[in-house]
Amino acid sequence: MTSVPTRVKATLSFRNIGAVYVWLMIVVLFSVWAPDTFPTVLTVKQVLNGNAVAGLVALSVVPPLAARVFDLSVAYTMSLTSVLTAHFLVSTGLGPFTAIALAMAAALLVGVVNALVVVVLRVDSFIATLATGALIQSLITMVTNDSSITGVQLLAKPFASIAQLDAGGITLPVLYLLLAALVIWFVLEHTATGRRLYATGFNADAARLQGVRTDRLRFLTLVTSALLSGFAGVVFASSVGSGSPTAGSPYLLSAYAAAFVGATQLRAGRFNAWGTVIAVLLLGTGITGLGLATSAQWAASLFTGSVLIVALVLTGGRIALPTVLRRRAGKLSAPEEPEGSTDDESRPVPAGGTRA
Repeated sequence: MTSVPTRVKATLSFRNIGAVYVWLMIVVLFSVWAPDTFPTVLTVKQVLNGNAVAGLVALSVVPPLAARVFDLSVAYTMSLTSVLTAHFLVSTGLGPFTAIALAMAAALLVGVVNALVVVVLRVDSFIATLATGALIQSLITMVTNDSSITGVQLLAKPFASIAQLDAGGITLPVLYLLLAALVIWFVLEHTATGRRLYATGFNADAARLQGVRTDRLRFLTLVTSALLSGFAGVVFASSVGSGSPTAGSPYLLSAYAAAFVGATQLRAGRFNAWGTVIAVLLLGTGITGLGLATSAQWAASLFTGSVLIVALVLTGGRIALPTVLRRRAGKLSAPEEPEGSTDDESRPVPAGGTRA
């Protein structure tokens, strides 16, 4: 049984929470770069409030990724619920609760369609959800003619309160983010469903042979993803007071960047909720800092893309690379192996996967 100091050391190691240390480095960097504007309580609130919706979108891709499924339609689903909620409120005169219910029903339909195409028709999830996103975008254009929907109904209570109500400067979307992370964390880490979901992502064939209903799990993850990204669209419409046909577009890259960075934290090699939240705040702090430091407009995209590349390298190679280096070092001092021998340990391990 490991001692308490050993467990604490492992918990606080760079390997386990490296993103937290990088996050602190970013805070120090921008505190020096922009000392008058960055190191303030207002900046903390800005990072939390400004990245809550991004966090919801990032969390929406965690369950599918845990089952090794991509959902690239989340940004389009977010845009869809944003414009549908605004359309029903402004153009049809429906009440806010009815409008939200109809918009979320549309998100549910998107999730079911994605699941049918991917799970039942066996179309690759990357291609299938991208195609679904294109169909959603055509529907959005038909409803909005590529123009934002605005109206006083979107600025009035109770709809405006969904995102604009705050306590001490912290708005409700931050609470939604924490609740969503808590639910996903509990399901993935403390239920049989979560264990089966990870097993599906690691090795679907082996999980199926053990009696895991992998298709059902993948179906449910795609539906969950659509519902959570759809809810993010409703929150977005409430926060800005309009329904934007491009509401979700800026969030797709950052969502996957946060999910992959999160897979290197806390539960290394596994997509997880709290690691994703840490990554969202890391990315949000960097982008906020770049804005306060009056950097070039392209700097934010450069920062997000760079973080995603580093995360992919870490999740794809952090397990295999040390083993490869050790084996190669051993071969320098060991007799040559007969031809045809294989070294299973030197094979790369996919992101989030385990060796068979």
